Amino acid sequence: MIKSIKPFKLGVIGGGVGSAIGYTHLSASQIDHRFSVTAACFSKSEETNKATAVKWEVDNEHLYGHWEELLENEKRNIDAVLIMTPTPLHYEQVMKALEMNYPVICEKPLASSLEESKKICELATTLNSFLAVTHNYTGYPMLRELQHMVQSGRLGKIHNIVIEMPQEGFARLDAKGNKPKPQEWRLQDGEIPSVSLDLGTHLQHMIYFLTGENPTDLVAEQSSSGWFPQIIDDVSCIAKYASGMKSQMWYSKSALGYRNGLKVRVFGDQGSAEWYQMSPEKLKTAFVDGEISTFDRGGKVEVANQERYTRFKAGHPAGFIEAFANLYVDIADQLSDYLENNNKDSSWVYGEKQAMVGLNVFEAVKESAESKKWIDLEKTL
Repeated sequence: MIKSIKPFKLGVIGGGVGSAIGYTHLSASQIDHRFSVTAACFSKSEETNKATAVKWEVDNEHLYGHWEELLENEKRNIDAVLIMTPTPLHYEQVMKALEMNYPVICEKPLASSLEESKKICELATTLNSFLAVTHNYTGYPMLRELQHMVQSGRLGKIHNIVIEMPQEGFARLDAKGNKPKPQEWRLQDGEIPSVSLDLGTHLQHMIYFLTGENPTDLVAEQSSSGWFPQIIDDVSCIAKYASGMKSQMWYSKSALGYRNGLKVRVFGDQGSAEWYQMSPEKLKTAFVDGEISTFDRGGKVEVANQERYTRFKAGHPAGFIEAFANLYVDIADQLSDYLENNNKDSSWVYGEKQAMVGLNVFEAVKESAESKKWIDLEKTL
């Protein structure tokens, strides 16, 4: 007999119509029928809230005008809370949901500062809470293939990772010659510049995902080159690791010509590999014997050809939302294990502790850029 897997019921905070990340989360969470959206406070705008409820078929009796009302009324009806509001709101909402013993899924970054993340981490540890922070790019099958190559030693000892995420959103004009109009909260830098919370967190997380290492020391430079001189929009960082590995990170919102140029290159003493998000099905490799190859899901791979990654056969590229869907399958599996066995350990799902490490990295990036000095990260956490 085939075992039926009942979808987890999600209570959603944020992600109203017009929100790109909202559409992405809500679509991805339901692709593999592991989650269903049953309650929500999509927006503080009544019109947007109702329109989004119609789109995702949420009944009026489970639609709320304020997120606290959802938490107060839905405890018996939902299995987890999904938070995808603007970053400055995460801290209060995550803390309240944890205090009320909800499992929480939070769009990255977890919080706006290291101090906020420490408080969340302390509460989640005390309560033994389930908390997943989503970094969607690690759901791409060929990036998971690269992780396997790195961790199985295929590339040898890793000595350098060069990773970049150039975008042009704060520098280019639209088709009518108008300047961009980012959300207001993205135009205010706090303890950590918005660009680090938005882009940098992906790169830091991806290095950890591939290698299991976090930096011990770093030096950084940051600047503003786009239309908004009051905020940082371009950051470069060199980091060192306990193994002797180093990384070079560059992320920018003022890099004309790049819609999203996410690329990672990994160099070891036995081989190297390159993955580029704009060609996500391909993984380029080179080895010490001179062999140079390009793989895809249909090639000689060990992870990316698994059934869970082949919703359709190779030659029909899996994309951004499907990568997110892979992450939601991981979260559903881990949530099941947590609810049944009280186990939070996972190879794919990352929570409050790694999120706190990432925010520590980006406070150090800011400190280094301002002081023009190397920062010892072990002294800052």
